[in-house]
Amino acid sequence: MLERVDYRETPLPAAQDWQPSAAPRAAAPAVRDRKALYREFSASEKTLPIFSRAWWLDASAGAEHWDVALVENNGRVIAALPYAIERRLGLTLLTLPPFTKMLGPWLRESSAKYAKRLSQQKDLMEALIDQLPAYDHFDQNWHYSQTNWLPFYWRGFRETTRYTYLLEDLGDMDKVVAGFENSKRANIRKAVERGIEVVYDIPARTFYEHHCLTLAKKGAKIAYGWEEFRRIHDACYAHGAGRTIAAYDRHGNLHAALFVIWDEMSAYALICAIDPDYLTHGAASLLNQQIIAYVADKTRRFDFEGSMIESVERSFRQYGAVQTPYFAVSRTPSRLLKTFLFLRDLKAGTP
Repeated sequence: MLERVDYRETPLPAAQDWQPSAAPRAAAPAVRDRKALYREFSASEKTLPIFSRAWWLDASAGAEHWDVALVENNGRVIAALPYAIERRLGLTLLTLPPFTKMLGPWLRESSAKYAKRLSQQKDLMEALIDQLPAYDHFDQNWHYSQTNWLPFYWRGFRETTRYTYLLEDLGDMDKVVAGFENSKRANIRKAVERGIEVVYDIPARTFYEHHCLTLAKKGAKIAYGWEEFRRIHDACYAHGAGRTIAAYDRHGNLHAALFVIWDEMSAYALICAIDPDYLTHGAASLLNQQIIAYVADKTRRFDFEGSMIESVERSFRQYGAVQTPYFAVSRTPSRLLKTFLFLRDLKAGTP
């Protein structure tokens, strides 16, 4: 039976045992010990999203290209902010590495009263910010569980609200499927009637080449390399945290494929590749229904990794998924880069 884990499972020490006005800044571990401590912490902390775990960052960014800000109390990590480090044209960028949909701060939940919790969050976040190296640009999407970015605002950061779509409780699959709109259930029936076969664990190379093909048919190029995908694919399989799933017809044609990953809190639809020649055959709906049922025994939520693209948003919504906001937080100390980004957004028509 799946153990249900809640973000409040591991609270902070009682408020009287931890004084936020002084402890965080004094408790930052030495730089040389920080990453080792984080590796140990991330291997056991169930409320830490998969994207923030050390093994994931090793695979996506490379072991030498990420670091973390940490705050501890009596040897226990109470706040963390991992980040990837990219150096380009003499600039230092703290960003999201490939396939990493979100990072941002993780704060251990406090048992203190609300006002005290906000004070704790402020001090913890300020302590994390103070540990960041000198940078020209910071840009991260935060996990939707983190709802307070105000301390970052006070330190000069900006925020854009984006949305993902969640199936919030996978405990009753009949109820989950009943929440699908009629069009999704009809697509599933259509796929079954056409004899679409669902196959798990297709080779990484097959998945990658299929994604390349589906994009080429739409006049687009894939945004990641084979070696990048192989590393993240192999790491997820090694940690029992991901699977590929694909839909084939009777003639061996590959209609659609998904790569889904998960942690103890949520599964994430990381990559979806649908052949436009078979777009109306219902394979993608069948795959989503099958993989959601599969991960229901492993985690508690399903995150469609929501898109701001209107047509994609509509499709996710039709699965009965709940619109959920998350923060995109950024800061650009470099005036030159800030001007470049402004002009780029102006040209693209971004408000």
